[in-house]
Amino acid sequence: MRGWPAWVLALATPAVAQTAPPGPPPPGCTAPEFRQFDFWVGYWDVYPTGQDQLVAQSRIEKLYNGCVIRENWMPLNGQTGGSLNTWVASAKQWRQLWTDSSASWAEFRGGYDGKAMVLTGTGLAPNGALTRMTYSRGTDGAVRQLGENSADGGKTWMPSFDFTYRPAKEAK
Repeated sequence: MRGWPAWVLALATPAVAQTAPPGPPPPGCTAPEFRQFDFWVGYWDVYPTGQDQLVAQSRIEKLYNGCVIRENWMPLNGQTGGSLNTWVASAKQWRQLWTDSSASWAEFRGGYDGKAMVLTGTGLAPNGALTRMTYSRGTDGAVRQLGENSADGGKTWMPSFDFTYRPAKEAK
């Protein structure tokens, strides 16, 4: 029995040498900006601010290697919906895409100002008015989401909704 011809071995050797083992998976989104909205992550019971009547539950979770925060809004009555939120490094801003069970959608952009996440966009308010949402962490672990609308391009703002997210009594 004879061995492989030298020319076959010569051709195969570079191919074997060039085949590297797969590298480690790409790192998650580890820039500090990706953690700015982490205070919203959790299972929440949602109430109108200053009231004790539960209006919704909301599940907020980090996904996709820590690159995305997904919201699942589950009101006791009305339309369900959700959002995807991420830091867009190239634009140096946070972006949120909201959609719901009525097939409406809205896009928001903004950032963390050191005290709150402030996102502004169109699509929720009538007649193309702007909507600004401010998410702030309370000292008691709750999160407040204040929504305001502006029909004059952001010169003046009128309250639209005001919710307090409290840690859920039961995770659903």
